[in-house]
Amino acid sequence: MITRRAALKGAALIASSPFIINTASARNPLSAKKMTAPKEEVIDTSSGKAVDLSKLPRIKPKLVAPPYVHTHDQVAKAGPRIVEFEMKIIEKEVEIDDDVYLQAMTYEGSMPGPMMVVHEGDYLELTLYNPPENSLQHNIDFHASTGGLGGGSLTLVNPGEKVTLRFKATRPGTFVYHCAPGGPMIPWHVVSGMSGAIMVLPRNGLKDQNDKPVSYDKIFYIGENDFYVPKDKEGEYKRYEGPGEGYDDMVNVMQGLIPSHVTFNGRVGALTGDNAMKAKVGENVLFVHTQANRDSRPHLIGGHGDVVWELGKFNNKPDVDLETWFIRGGSAGAALYKFRQPGVYAYVNHNLIEAVNMGATAHVVVEGKWNNDLMEQVAPPVEYAVAKGGKTALP
Repeated sequence: MITRRAALKGAALIASSPFIINTASARNPLSAKKMTAPKEEVIDTSSGKAVDLSKLPRIKPKLVAPPYVHTHDQVAKAGPRIVEFEMKIIEKEVEIDDDVYLQAMTYEGSMPGPMMVVHEGDYLELTLYNPPENSLQHNIDFHASTGGLGGGSLTLVNPGEKVTLRFKATRPGTFVYHCAPGGPMIPWHVVSGMSGAIMVLPRNGLKDQNDKPVSYDKIFYIGENDFYVPKDKEGEYKRYEGPGEGYDDMVNVMQGLIPSHVTFNGRVGALTGDNAMKAKVGENVLFVHTQANRDSRPHLIGGHGDVVWELGKFNNKPDVDLETWFIRGGSAGAALYKFRQPGVYAYVNHNLIEAVNMGATAHVVVEGKWNNDLMEQVAPPVEYAVAKGGKTALP
């Protein structure tokens, strides 16, 4: 039996050898070779008993870019079905902050990759494309799936190849997916942007702490990334022509475990200003937060988590009235909140250094009427006599 740890150690033999396809360099350990997975990772699914799914209906939702999520039913209207998705891997340079650039690896060009939503008992069928203009081998590991390194051992594709994977969604919740091509390539691909989330809804919808049905009017999907951009001797961020060129420098920064940037949805300020999330007083909003690599502590300044699946698993009873919730690295969680006051809310990673100094801040702009019963400014700021202010005479 091959454990995940053993398989990944085996994959390191491949991953640490040359793997760039379009670029070759004598000084770079990455050179032009078509890669194949180590033998111990390869699984021949044809040896299993055939499954007849021909009578199941099929649907094909169109993926949308975060923080939005494709149209879906919160409660299943019929029996299980096959939900087809297509996703393209895109390698491109991305500006993650003003004049700071990353050679990103992405699903569908976004960080995080698009969210996929199915119901428990459905079959998710993904066709993954690695276009010929890309330079690297990629795959996808679904934390929601069972077997085959999360599908990673069955989806390894070189540039110019595509692959189709199907798995049954047996556990309701929010889950991470990410690229895992083997060994030291895994963290490099993940912190270069290759992660996303899948939500498996219970067939009868979400339930609160009292097992009563709850629903959401809107859903927002926040993907948190930790980036490790190298600097030159003058302290300026370096810029590279392609992913392979900066590999060694980036790994050196990664080894220190101190990111240069921590962002929501791929860029400092990506969900602020004109791109802020929008809601109205009285709306129930579901926030799905994913972090494929590091721990995070989401907090909605001015609000709370009314109903929170901190672990992201809908079979577990949710917590209520949380001020801050904890997202473990390599997981996705969900929090439901009904907005009660208008204004601008800051959604942050409550490691405030990462929120304020490194980029992990988003805004929610909420429309509606102010409720003075919940909060009121009793007196506006005025000057006061410092010598007397706030003091009372001793008895």
